[in-house]
Amino acid sequence: MRSITIEVKGKGEALAELDERNPIIREAIWQALPIEGRAILWGEEVYFDLPMPLKDENPSPSSQAGDICYWSPGPALCIFFGQTQPYSRVNHIGKVVEGL
Repeated sequence: MRSITIEVKGKGEALAELDERNPIIREAIWQALPIEGRAILWGEEVYFDLPMPLKDENPSPSSQAGDICYWSPGPALCIFFGQTQPYSRVNHIGKVVEGL
């Protein structure tokens, strides 16, 4: 399993582990690291635009706190930190395991 560090300037860092739920999307994002973006809040989700138009792989209509997902309509990378559910289906690529 691969690990990444997510840094929010002025707020701190979180550790995440990437998983196997959507390996094609996960690998495309892994290859593009490091990625920088301006974070936007939507409920209990933070997301930022990704200049990576990828096709859905195994999208899900729901999420849990800590989930890291790719949202193809954005395209955007989403990090869920509370009870907010996705606006539409997302492709899970990992989970925050420390510092949520």
